[in-house]
Amino acid sequence: MAHVSAAERRPQLIKAAIELMSREGVAAGSTRAIAAELGVAQATVHYTFGTKEELYRAVMEQLTQDLVAQVEQAAPTDASFEDTIVTLAEALWRTVLEQPASYQLLTELSLFALRTPHLQEALHSHYGGILTVTAKLISEAADRAGHQLAQPAETIARFFLAGFDGLTMQRLSLPDEEAEGACLRALVSAVLAMA
Repeated sequence: MAHVSAAERRPQLIKAAIELMSREGVAAGSTRAIAAELGVAQATVHYTFGTKEELYRAVMEQLTQDLVAQVEQAAPTDASFEDTIVTLAEALWRTVLEQPASYQLLTELSLFALRTPHLQEALHSHYGGILTVTAKLISEAADRAGHQLAQPAETIARFFLAGFDGLTMQRLSLPDEEAEGACLRALVSAVLAMA
């Protein structure tokens, strides 16, 4: 059997971990189970990542990168500030509707990280990265449209993300498309008023 380098094995293991934990939850994400998911020896996981926590960190980073990329691709380049914010919020909400398992896994990993000292930095990095990207998209939309923000972009981003996280949790816990649509529109209206 040909040797596979750690650099090649890393994305395979991350994908296997995401698939397994999306299906069965974070508690099922032992290094043994993740190795079995990919069909490799458990030692391969340890060799590639060192610890389970490092693998979990990589999973959080990958999920975050994937979701951010999808939203950034939806950013219009020639729309008004208001239309851009609506488009970005709708694109982000589509990721929740189309990939609920990713959001559930991110939520589980976030809660797990709160009680795992080695993962708290990954959690800060995850939320910090999301906040930075959101603030950047808001600033870019305002600059493109010549819109003067009434509050700092980071404050607006924090407000939006707090509401969006709540809507996401409601979607995962008690789905109601009609109510969710109304709440998303209300959140966007509040963000625009704040901006």
